[in-house]
Amino acid sequence: MKVIICGAGQVGWQIARHLSGEKNDVTVVDNNPDLVRRATDTLDVQGLAGFASYPDVLDRAGARDADMIIAATHSDEVNMVTCQVAHSVFAISRKIARLRSQSYLDAIYSDLYRRDHMPIDVVISPEREVAEAALQRLAAPAAFDTERFLGGKAQLMGLRLGEECPVVNTPLRQLSDLFSTLRVVVLAVRRDGRLFAPDAGDQLFVGDEAYVFAPVEDIPRTLEVFGKSETKQERVVIVGGGNIGLAVAQSLEQSGIRIRAKVIEKNRMCAEKAAEALERTIVLYGDGLDASLLAEAGIGRADAVLAVTDDDKTNMLAAVRAKAEGCPMAISLINDPTLQPLLEPLGIDAYINPRATTVSSILRHIRHGRVRGVYSIGDSEAEVIEAEVLSTSTIAGTAIRDIDFPEGVLVGAVKKGDEIVKPTGGLKIEAGDVVVIFAMASDVAQVEQLLQVSIDFF
Repeated sequence: MKVIICGAGQVGWQIARHLSGEKNDVTVVDNNPDLVRRATDTLDVQGLAGFASYPDVLDRAGARDADMIIAATHSDEVNMVTCQVAHSVFAISRKIARLRSQSYLDAIYSDLYRRDHMPIDVVISPEREVAEAALQRLAAPAAFDTERFLGGKAQLMGLRLGEECPVVNTPLRQLSDLFSTLRVVVLAVRRDGRLFAPDAGDQLFVGDEAYVFAPVEDIPRTLEVFGKSETKQERVVIVGGGNIGLAVAQSLEQSGIRIRAKVIEKNRMCAEKAAEALERTIVLYGDGLDASLLAEAGIGRADAVLAVTDDDKTNMLAAVRAKAEGCPMAISLINDPTLQPLLEPLGIDAYINPRATTVSSILRHIRHGRVRGVYSIGDSEAEVIEAEVLSTSTIAGTAIRDIDFPEGVLVGAVKKGDEIVKPTGGLKIEAGDVVVIFAMASDVAQVEQLLQVSIDFF
């Protein structure tokens, strides 16, 4: 498939990396020649320096026979015009745009994106994706990473294993014997910085980061088995009242859950905007690194702090200061993946990677067929894919043990009708089943081939 990616920043580069790795014909367009050069030097893609919304630039990028265009520049307006030009001039059939401004995302203006107006097939909002990720982190305080699957009926959780974990030094195959009714699967383990899919004979050790998958009914017991406790989040302090912080605070107000939130924002205009938009949330104007302001926000009595400013280092320092003042749970927004190894030594409990959430969202919309969900783990090192098994798939009617999965692939769950079943070697996959599969990045293309769900346009 021929894809044009407009914008060679973090998100554009990662999407190009995924698509080029799956043998698609990818061209990257950006008005910054250095970013284009980085993409062409490190990836198997073509590059073009120029403004993505210019028809002549898109023409030189191969728009006349392109199957899809992904507009992910830093400008909403450029992304929108790019999709319009792609439709009107080049008749590109699939158009995805990343839009940040909340005004463009308001549901009452959704007619704007109809084919006879400004034809955009899929609108991705990084702020909304990140706000949703933040709410998921708050809902699962024991996990440093989490994502929901199977219509919210199952959850992937990243758990750091400490001395209190009862199942350390235990081969994974024994977990099934010890907890026979528990539908939990350890899909991946990060040890000494390396992510891998464990074998049945592998053991878990103190310091490991385990990615476990379980139906929501089994999560309380799963947390218990892995030495974690469930705590309710009733008081939350949000450092950063921009689009993301505001979206989180509004979602908390609308959720009906009794959570008392306070927002700290150092930009007066943003603070005033947040104060006008929120009904029950207290907004404090000032610096989230100010110890006296954190004390005024009641950080010592808060159950969690969520640092979501537009500066990674501010987020990390605010989280560290909150922990020092007695806050038990600190979640930090981190754009730079090279900073992630510093989080655990600093005592930061969980992080949100906006790039990973946006990449996951875009992948969810460009994978054709019956793929229902994609979640990118770490620095796009692996994916968790939720897909419906088609009758034409080679795995339909086959027991899991007989499926020729690559070595770095594990099945997390199988949904048969309304029932979520724990995968065993003898379990037969039938057409219509929904499977959740973990795959290292290098194995994703082979998994999609097995599912007969290739990247294609609708």
